[in-house]
Amino acid sequence: MTETTDRPAAGRVWSTPAQLVLGLTAAVLVVGTGLFLAAVFLHVAPANSLSRQYRDEVDGLVYPEFEQNWRLFAPNPLQQNVSLDARVRTAAADGATRTRDWTGLTAQDLAAIRHNPAPSHVDQNVLRRAWDFYDGSHNPQDEALTNTRGRLAEQYLKRIALQRIGREVDGERILEIEFRATAVTVPPPSWSGEAAPPAPKVRELPWWPVDDEDYRELG
Repeated sequence: MTETTDRPAAGRVWSTPAQLVLGLTAAVLVVGTGLFLAAVFLHVAPANSLSRQYRDEVDGLVYPEFEQNWRLFAPNPLQQNVSLDARVRTAAADGATRTRDWTGLTAQDLAAIRHNPAPSHVDQNVLRRAWDFYDGSHNPQDEALTNTRGRLAEQYLKRIALQRIGREVDGERILEIEFRATAVTVPPPSWSGEAAPPAPKVRELPWWPVDDEDYRELG
């Protein structure tokens, strides 16, 4: 009778080139992760000599996928929910104009985000950032420009809406577009004892003309 001895199976033996490749890959991943975390830290940390020196490189890495709306050691979360609606005027067959109902642009984004385990960056931020861009370049009292980028903000906001609405409504060509922003202050918790938030603020923008240039390169 032959006696057999149980021996553990020999483990995989990596060749020297394979070990070098694995080691180099691990080193690249560790260094890359460290650089990414350092860049994000500089982005959210208070301004310092390093963040000022490498601002362009840090912004190029962080924006837009990893953007933050708060600052380390000084959080400033959004305190208002802003919903944006748009409506258009179209040219009727008899030459008259027809004002259409409001379209809830923000409501469309929220519908795409809810119950979605991986909502897109477009649905979460594009419309919100477009409104922030416009709001930061216009006087809310009379919608006058406050800086040189105001016209660009108007075009950006308009093109986002027109990309969703299209060139026509019920076969009628779109002539003008108008926006309405409703800002609702986030209420404080019931136990805080703070006063109730003010009533929602509604801001209607003037009518903007629409032409073929507004649709250029829109999908």
